[in-house]
Amino acid sequence: MSRRRSQATFPAGQIKVVLFEGIHNSAKTFFERTEFTVVEVSGALPEDELIKHLADAHIVGIRSKTQITAKVLESAPLLLCVGCFCIGTNQVDLVKANSLGIPVFNAPFSNTRSVAELIIAEIVMLARGLGDRVKELHEHNWNKSAAGCHEVRGKTVGVVGYGHIGSQVGVLAEAFGMRVLFYDIAKRLPMGNNKSVDSLNTLLSQSDFVTFHVPATPETRDMIQAEHLATMQAGSYLLNASRGSVINLEALADAVSSGHIAGAAIDVYPKEPRSNGGGFESPLVGLPNIVLTPHIGGSTEEAQESIGEEVAASCTGFVSQGNTSTAVNFPHIEQQWRPDLHRVLNVHQNVPGVMAEILSILADHNANIHAQQLGTDDTIGYLVTDLDRSVSDDVKAAIAALPTSIRTRILY
Repeated sequence: MSRRRSQATFPAGQIKVVLFEGIHNSAKTFFERTEFTVVEVSGALPEDELIKHLADAHIVGIRSKTQITAKVLESAPLLLCVGCFCIGTNQVDLVKANSLGIPVFNAPFSNTRSVAELIIAEIVMLARGLGDRVKELHEHNWNKSAAGCHEVRGKTVGVVGYGHIGSQVGVLAEAFGMRVLFYDIAKRLPMGNNKSVDSLNTLLSQSDFVTFHVPATPETRDMIQAEHLATMQAGSYLLNASRGSVINLEALADAVSSGHIAGAAIDVYPKEPRSNGGGFESPLVGLPNIVLTPHIGGSTEEAQESIGEEVAASCTGFVSQGNTSTAVNFPHIEQQWRPDLHRVLNVHQNVPGVMAEILSILADHNANIHAQQLGTDDTIGYLVTDLDRSVSDDVKAAIAALPTSIRTRILY
């Protein structure tokens, strides 16, 4: 055991991690190397059962189906952080977690390539009608024809949301000889010869393929309705591997049935089954040139292994050192570890006068501050202070007693 881990506030073996939904074994391996205790639970659980499993948990790891509600968070008194072993975090009440001093971590990078490769594969599938040809042969029906089939070289793909995945789609599409346009509400650096457009409608009207890579926000809910589909070129294609709330699937089904949209590839849905098996429903089922996949954009062995390590490392870094530089709902702090000192971590209400009180406590205890960082957002402040060992326990107790303190820990 390294000196750093042996001197954490809690002995490493007393840190309990509960992992749900078949998270890749790389996460368990990472946590166990840190000597944390890992419990695995298959599938997603209803709220009441979830609360029982988290009664003594310090870290919870989930994927997209487990719902970490305000009630769950309030019922987990030992919970230090939440790890979302995926990109999305809308399954967690981020505001409540923030108010309780619980950072939430995700994996914004690890499945980028897997999702981008799926999109490129589906662009080719749609351009050649491969989904229908495969289905026909399985039904013993030979249908060899070039009608309606095209190369993707020279065609235009429009990328809505030019973040990690969207920009990678643009890079791969250019390698296929495609022209790439993108639209994002934030200013983004174009990759290669990718070009930014000034509006969503401009992108829709100029693209042969439109692919969506946006988060679930109020602005992206029902982002694409019938009027947007009408703006798209006749005979164009739509792909969505972002969030199920982005596309109005009834409107898309109508546009495909009318022939205005030549095909679509959908990986995410407004309502998804909680477990494998039956129960999937969609207005797109049975329509021609529709590729439907069960939310598998990031479901490759390589991506899941990388996600397991990435999120486990973020959670471990917070528990053992207090680092929050990759948290999605928390002020970002990353302070170099000093094993010869003690570290006091304090989450407090972001109101006037808090720092004056904390600095007064430090002065009263004649504490020598070796390093200190403060990060704030609209509701909380997060203070990391490295002190001499001789006064750290008393300082921690005094800071924790402040009425504005939400959570205070000490790391040895």
